[in-house]
Amino acid sequence: MMSTETSRFVRLRVELVVELTDTDRLRRAAYERIDGDESMAEEERGHARRMVESDEAEALAYLVDPFELVEQVPGVELAQASWSSEHIDYDPHAAEWSGAFGDLDGDLEEDD
Repeated sequence: MMSTETSRFVRLRVELVVELTDTDRLRRAAYERIDGDESMAEEERGHARRMVESDEAEALAYLVDPFELVEQVPGVELAQASWSSEHIDYDPHAAEWSGAFGDLDGDLEEDD
């Protein structure tokens, strides 16, 4: 008899588009995160601060932590994570974006 097993591992894909409304505030928050990270070596900290200074997308990447997204979910342990942040051209009315996220008032469209 053949039994069907499913993997215990699940890939969760999340794509967000955010609007940067206060880049100075974003950078300050990233600097605080970097400066407060006791596990970061001083050389790495300097590099991180330079990256944040030169690119707001890098600042955002230092503030978004996939572990924090799932740490409170019962029965789940993060096995691996990777993420990136980049500037994009975004037009919410363009065909490539319509339907992908739904409207931003909380009514997300579901894929059929």
